Amino acid sequence: MKTSAGILLFKKELGKIFYFLVHPGGPFWKNKDLGAWSVPKGEALEGENLLERALIEFEEETGKKIHGDFIALKPIKQKSGKTVHAWALEGDLELSGLCSNTVLIDWPPRSGKKLEIPEVDRWEWFDTEEACKKINPAQAEFIAELERVLNDV
Repeated sequence: MKTSAGILLFKKELGKIFYFLVHPGGPFWKNKDLGAWSVPKGEALEGENLLERALIEFEEETGKKIHGDFIALKPIKQKSGKTVHAWALEGDLELSGLCSNTVLIDWPPRSGKKLEIPEVDRWEWFDTEEACKKINPAQAEFIAELERVLNDV
């Protein structure tokens, strides 16, 4: 089964926690919003260091490198069966100037035609309530776990 690794970037502002989420690019995701957003993440190869993969994916999907004290979160399983590993990091990121790598997809599906699309077409900061609506439903557990961790500190 496929495994992905990603980073849940968060910041505290005005007594609230905000989460940095990305929206997948391409025609399939164009008009999807609630439940379509994600932590910046990508597929890992078997045996690959997952935190390193998460950092590479973050840079590919935003154009920015990040570093700091990462908080390991429990892996989740998405409806597709994919397992996602994530690390939380407190930090800020200016949305202007972000850029994503591009990927080739078959479009329309199974047509044999290729279309180059940005892997991510939008980036946004959301407060807890909004983030939980926007994010892939399984990934909402990352937010819930992080808030439990932060409340215990």
